[in-house]
Amino acid sequence: MKISVAKKLFSAGLLLVIIFFSLHLLFPINTHISFATVVEDKDGKVIHAFLSADEKWRINTEKDEISGLLKKTLIYKEDKYFYYHFGINPVAIVRAAFMNIVKRKRTSGASTITMQVARLLNPKQRTYANKVVEMFRAMQLEWMFSKDEILEMYFKLVPYGGNIEGIKSASIIYLQKSPDFLTLAEATALSIIPNRPSSLVPGKHNAKIETERNKWLIRFKKDGLFSEKEIDDALSEPFEGKRHDAPKKAPHFSIRMKNHSSEPIIKTHLNIKLQTEIEALVSQYIKAIYLQGIKNASAIVIDNTSKKVVAYIGSADFSNKEDGGQVDGIKAVRQPGSTLKPLLYGICVDNGLIPPKTIVSDVLTDIGGYRPENYDKKFNGNVTIEYSLMNSLNIPAVKMLQLLGKEKMVEKMVACNFQQINKDQEKLGLSLILGGCGVTLEELTGLFSIFANNGNYQQPLYLKSDSLATTRSILSEESTYMITEILSKIQRPDMPSSWEAGRNAPRIAWKTGTSYGRRDAWSIGYNKKYTVGVWVGNFSGVGAPDINGAQVATPLLFNIFNKIDPTPENEWFQMPENCKPRLVCSETGLIPNDYCESTVMDYFIPLVSSMKQCSHMKEVVLSADESFSYCMNCMPPLGYKKKFFKVIAPEMQSHYESHGIAYQRIPPHNTQCETMFEAGSPKITSPINGLEYLIDKNYPQPIQLSCDVANDVEQVYWYINNKFYKAAPAKSKLFFTPEAGKIKISCTDDKGRNTDIRIEVRYVRI
Repeated sequence: MKISVAKKLFSAGLLLVIIFFSLHLLFPINTHISFATVVEDKDGKVIHAFLSADEKWRINTEKDEISGLLKKTLIYKEDKYFYYHFGINPVAIVRAAFMNIVKRKRTSGASTITMQVARLLNPKQRTYANKVVEMFRAMQLEWMFSKDEILEMYFKLVPYGGNIEGIKSASIIYLQKSPDFLTLAEATALSIIPNRPSSLVPGKHNAKIETERNKWLIRFKKDGLFSEKEIDDALSEPFEGKRHDAPKKAPHFSIRMKNHSSEPIIKTHLNIKLQTEIEALVSQYIKAIYLQGIKNASAIVIDNTSKKVVAYIGSADFSNKEDGGQVDGIKAVRQPGSTLKPLLYGICVDNGLIPPKTIVSDVLTDIGGYRPENYDKKFNGNVTIEYSLMNSLNIPAVKMLQLLGKEKMVEKMVACNFQQINKDQEKLGLSLILGGCGVTLEELTGLFSIFANNGNYQQPLYLKSDSLATTRSILSEESTYMITEILSKIQRPDMPSSWEAGRNAPRIAWKTGTSYGRRDAWSIGYNKKYTVGVWVGNFSGVGAPDINGAQVATPLLFNIFNKIDPTPENEWFQMPENCKPRLVCSETGLIPNDYCESTVMDYFIPLVSSMKQCSHMKEVVLSADESFSYCMNCMPPLGYKKKFFKVIAPEMQSHYESHGIAYQRIPPHNTQCETMFEAGSPKITSPINGLEYLIDKNYPQPIQLSCDVANDVEQVYWYINNKFYKAAPAKSKLFFTPEAGKIKISCTDDKGRNTDIRIEVRYVRI
């Protein structure tokens, strides 16, 4: 008989199990939870929150945010036998049913924490039928998840009135703190609100909340749940909760991170303290210059050691819609002005082309019809590369890019993730180095961080989940040191006039830039610890007379550095072992020979930098009266003398002539000599070879003829379509009125050297 009963019980139990799993398969429980997206700073503090898809403040609560205090409080209050039942507490159900039937009132509930989670996952009307479904769902949860996982779900879903759900949402919005920092008094208060969310509203019913809280604290004390001191402290603590706005800090950064990540909790490297301080600096700065027609600014800060982005200010005021405050200036593609020159010169150093003291001419230059100009429209003659970079001269930079080759420059920029450069690389020309391209503040700042990292580039990191990208070698540590030495000098034109040299100026290396039309002012700087990028201008693209990298962007850059790194370590960038000093000729920057009169100290890279010896002095054989010179073929056996002359390039001679600068010229060559010279032929500077000239039919303008010639040339001879036109002094300018069609123009100097060019002329009505 006993065996028969046991069999029946076993069969009944097996049937129930089969029924449960069948229903479980047929009616799976939906455990998906739609969370609000939150962005956290480097310390895990929520800095910005976005509503969930169903318009709820339901912030995901992580396991380590659920303290032992929270667990103990909730389980005692809601479900003392949580860890012992299978989702349903039969004793509680029987007790609740008895009270409902006998006493005709609800004195205690039968819902376990698991059943509450089931109801929160699948909300339904409170009926007996739905209660049965709720119990089935609770058993499903118990089968699928551990007790602690179910408890976590409860903390994520528990309602607090309105659209606030979850302990973390309530803790942040009502008490402005993370749940793991709640006191016993606060945790108890938040545990009772979900039972009566409409009558226990923080900020409205704080006295009532405090009263109800204290009742539970006294129960805790009676049952020895916490120590007497802990309870007494909690009882004396006032409840000061009220509804605050959800965190909305670092808006541009947070929106970007939300668009970048699908995680409900986005963990970033942002330093909210630095972020807040720099936001205030940028806002105050723009207010001070607003009446100058300059209405916005952006700034980004990268930690050089970790490559982490620690501050990100997209505009001066996110709420200012009138001036485009919601535009993220860090991502905007704009013209970079002169900010790319340090990279160019660094590449040239690594290619053995230009140690810092190399001399380059800053004079009127024509490169295939392209005539670059300096910012001040002036020419400086022969200058060092160091001077050229410090003064941000345009013409030497264009010459260096032509010498290097645009492709090498573009290749390095693409390696540094310049997106628009990558798209446009086939279209880019020599104007690239003067800002004729599109870049972002983020890209420029990432580029300059290579100078603080021995020439190595790694993509800036935003999220803690980002893995450090592969290191790309862009420049050598020797060239980055040389460029840093130049960019850290404070005696330079782009030192802001508002900062006296050295007075409170941070020890940084920096470069400024101003785009065409004064639309963008840039200043990018770095020291050992940080790289900071600043853009100042108008998001509308409207220029302003005072928009200038040195005068409006660099002061803000200095302010930021003085805020984030006010007392930098004395350590500065040290000269690499393979970067060596040497004496060079001050006239050319090359290794001096026996005729160099003065030398200067320069850096060079062994086996990389040019070892070419200086040859700026030339020995010339002259007649006794020094009226003309001889070559080796016409030099007489007697009656001559030898004298040294500086070798002056034709373009520099033209510069001296046009600016009235005296220089020593080599006397003209012996007119009786019949030798033809091949080298040093004239360079026709006007007109431009290969161009088409459009001339107004009604007001025809003549075309200028001009050329650059060697130092010893006195006379040149011009030919139009192989017909002699005129003879003229070497430095003079002639004019001629051309016929329509293709024209050949020839220039021959008094040494017999010749140059030909071809142009096309069309007469039109203008």
